[in-house]
Amino acid sequence: MMEASDPAQSPQVMTEDPRAANRDKFELELEFMQSLANPYYLHSLAQQNILDQPAFINYLEYLTYWKEKDYARFIHYPHALHHLDLLQHAQFRSEMKKDEWREYLNQKQYDHWRTWRDYPGISTSVASTDPQETGVQSQQNAPFG
Repeated sequence: MMEASDPAQSPQVMTEDPRAANRDKFELELEFMQSLANPYYLHSLAQQNILDQPAFINYLEYLTYWKEKDYARFIHYPHALHHLDLLQHAQFRSEMKKDEWREYLNQKQYDHWRTWRDYPGISTSVASTDPQETGVQSQQNAPFG
C-alpha cells in the first residue's frame, strides 16, 4: 500500500520561473487589452454586470499602465486604449448595456478604420493603372519602402 506523498515534494508542485510568470501575465493582460477594442465584447461585459463590479473597475484602472509608450507599442488595436479611457467613467460603463451604444461604438470604430489614413503618394483611385496618373510611386521612391 502506498502512502500519500508530501505535496511539497510532488513533481507537480514546482517553483515557476519568475520570467516565465511575468511573460504569462504580460501576454494575458495584452490579450485582454486587445479585447477591449471590440464593442460587442464591452457590451457583453456590461450586460453581465461585470463592468459594475468594484474589483473589475479597479482592474480597469490598473490596466491604464498600457497607455505608456513602452507598453502601448504592443497593442495592435488602438481603440482598446480609447475604450480603456472610456471605461474609467461610470456613465460610459452603464451606457454600454444599451444596444444602441454598442452599435454607436461599432459604427464609430468602422468609420475610423475606413478613413484612417491616406499616405502621400498613394491613391485609392482604381480608374487608371498608370502609376504616373494614380500618383503611386515606384518602390525606389516610396516613402515607406
